[in-house]
Amino acid sequence: MAADLAASGLAPRAVTAGITGYGAMVMADMEALLGSTFGLSGEAIVATDDIVMAYLANYAPGQGHLISAGTGSIGVFIGADQGFVRVGGRGILIDDAGSGSWIALNALDRLYRVVDAEGPVGDDNILARHLFAAIGGSQWQDVRQFVYGGDRGRIGMLAMAVANAATEHDPTALAILRQAGAELARLAAALIARAGPRPIGFVGGVLKLHPLILEGIIEDLPGSQVSLLEADTALAAARLPAHGDPRWKPLLQTRASIG
Repeated sequence: MAADLAASGLAPRAVTAGITGYGAMVMADMEALLGSTFGLSGEAIVATDDIVMAYLANYAPGQGHLISAGTGSIGVFIGADQGFVRVGGRGILIDDAGSGSWIALNALDRLYRVVDAEGPVGDDNILARHLFAAIGGSQWQDVRQFVYGGDRGRIGMLAMAVANAATEHDPTALAILRQAGAELARLAAALIARAGPRPIGFVGGVLKLHPLILEGIIEDLPGSQVSLLEADTALAAARLPAHGDPRWKPLLQTRASIG
């Protein structure tokens, strides 16, 4: 990006970055890297988590609760006075319930419980057919390589296979997607309990997998204002230094990460 700007005869005046996996432990290193790359320093640089930038794109400070469900899952509330409240978002080895990775791993777990009890499954098992097609093989070595030899993004892609099985009314796939909705609703309920009732916005590709997920969310959050949000996070970051909500920049600069 810096090279493209220079080639176009442009000089950046500010950098605002929302970076997945960003945390306080690498704050100084990240800001130094951004500063040296773009020739900036001090208040010209704002670096934070991607979920914080997603919140900024959709809400003013304190206006709502945001739940993101993609490869992972996390919820956040950011108030001008109350500060940062974070729920979930601790990775697939701990939880990330309701996320694409969680859906995929639950589907594989349930499938192999059937295999353990009954032996190899055939094409009449709808969920197995879709999972194995996405993996590229039905043998254990195929699945093992796909899961343990890849990354969480690759695993999360299998959620689409679960959704495809659900469209063919596979009962296990339907149950997993309904539970995914319940898990995402649980994150929202935790934010409500800790920071008070507010509109709840959901973002991320998981919400587009199957209608059952949103139906489960709404069913488990009676009386709450629930909506799907699609604001442009990158655009919000670009606008922040120029004409964003004046409360945002000092709030972000006092704490670079939700921790």
